[in-house]
Amino acid sequence: MELIFKELTHKIIGCAMEVHRVLGPGFQEYIYQRALAIEMKNTGIKFDEEFEIPIFYKGEKIGLRRVDFLTESKVTVEIKAKSDLDNSQLAQAINYIEASNIETGLLINFGASSLQFKRIHNKHLFPLNPDESGKSWFCGVTDPVSSLVLLNSIT
Repeated sequence: MELIFKELTHKIIGCAMEVHRVLGPGFQEYIYQRALAIEMKNTGIKFDEEFEIPIFYKGEKIGLRRVDFLTESKVTVEIKAKSDLDNSQLAQAINYIEASNIETGLLINFGASSLQFKRIHNKHLFPLNPDESGKSWFCGVTDPVSSLVLLNSIT
């Protein structure tokens, strides 16, 4: 299975790696956000910063949330500066893409000694993806170390 927006997400991750290489861990999120904006601009990636996402409940708007970046109107980027990622940060990033009907997002953590990232996919837009064999596959969360999509066969 091909990763959704593979080229764009690779470029964003490359920008994040450069920011982490230059700054290292230990700064607050807004420092990494500003540096990543500079790096993405220099790479030619178009983005909206602090992009507001309306939140709906049963068809009624109940609030707004902000994602750090919406890149190329396709991929959300949520930045963290924690010593390690936990499920609450992952849930937040997933909620952003599901609430906004965005297909793919990145959760990037600059706070660890090595850059951590996860690709996430909107399960509401891609709940089951059958391949030619007739088997169905669930699009899962990307492993932060190897950046491979974890797939579970559903028979």
